[in-house]
Amino acid sequence: MFNRLISAAFAASLAISATTGGAQADTDMPFALDWKFEGPAAPYFLAIDEGYFSDAGLTVEISEGKGSLDAIPKVATGAFPVGFADINSLMRFKDQNPDAPVTAVMMVYDKPPFSVVGRKSLGVEAPKDLEGTVLGAPPPDGAWAQFPIFAAENDLDMEAITVEPVGFPTREPMLAEGKVASVTGFSFSSTLNLKRLGVPEDDISVILMADHGVELYGNAIIVNTDFAAENPEAVTGFLTAIARGWKGAIADPSGAITSLIERNPAADADLETERLQMAIDANVLTDYVAENGIGGIDPARMDAAIEQTKSVYEFTNEPDAALYFDDSYLPDAGSRMLE
Repeated sequence: MFNRLISAAFAASLAISATTGGAQADTDMPFALDWKFEGPAAPYFLAIDEGYFSDAGLTVEISEGKGSLDAIPKVATGAFPVGFADINSLMRFKDQNPDAPVTAVMMVYDKPPFSVVGRKSLGVEAPKDLEGTVLGAPPPDGAWAQFPIFAAENDLDMEAITVEPVGFPTREPMLAEGKVASVTGFSFSSTLNLKRLGVPEDDISVILMADHGVELYGNAIIVNTDFAAENPEAVTGFLTAIARGWKGAIADPSGAITSLIERNPAADADLETERLQMAIDANVLTDYVAENGIGGIDPARMDAAIEQTKSVYEFTNEPDAALYFDDSYLPDAGSRMLE
């Protein structure tokens, strides 16, 4: 059923690559991000400017997103061949749309940035502090999507938490103004947005869900599986360039931010450099990635993540990690080492 719905959209997308012969020169691979052109997106622009995509025979145009879930339907319908999205949301999407031709092929946020960011002056420093307060949560937010797991792991009384649906543009301003006591979001996004709004750093509390019982993975590169089957070398070339972009950004964060600022001149270079460094330190360059390279997953951990998801989400179909992550397009581990 799903394939019938997307056939027209995907036929248009295949036309992009039909004359390119897979990974030959000039294969167009538009890339759908999860969010705005901020610090953590810099490695992808660096990969463009340094010729990493063109080295693989690819032409890549990057588009902004509207949240961690945003790229999933874009890639599933074939509007984009590749995107960047929360693998946990992908898991639920695939359960609800089993025929959808989309899967993750490269893990980027080995430790997810899902967090609750609060203000100490409003009484929020630890998970239990959320009870009796107002929590601002954008409905399409990846962190909010995982909040039920976080709540269960920390024995939170959801009846004691007032959840206020907020928009992404108003999330941090509402917290800065004291209209909510905390918000769900990515740690590096909400924290630095609050600093930009004038909230003192020592008044900001960051409750990282991964440090409080949540065993999930984070955002990954996702691909339209029909496109990947037709263009396997292009997908591997794309992932190779992504790894090179992150390696370059880790070696020289300020240089990577230069590539970002060219696309977003209104951004604060110092702030975005700090945001990128936060993502590198907390989410990308973990001990696992330092040892094994970026992109892969630990099967046992993935199984544990599925089990944890089952505790708060009732699957319609039997969950299987192979449906949500395919490592067959990854380049060799040596090409994915970041240091």
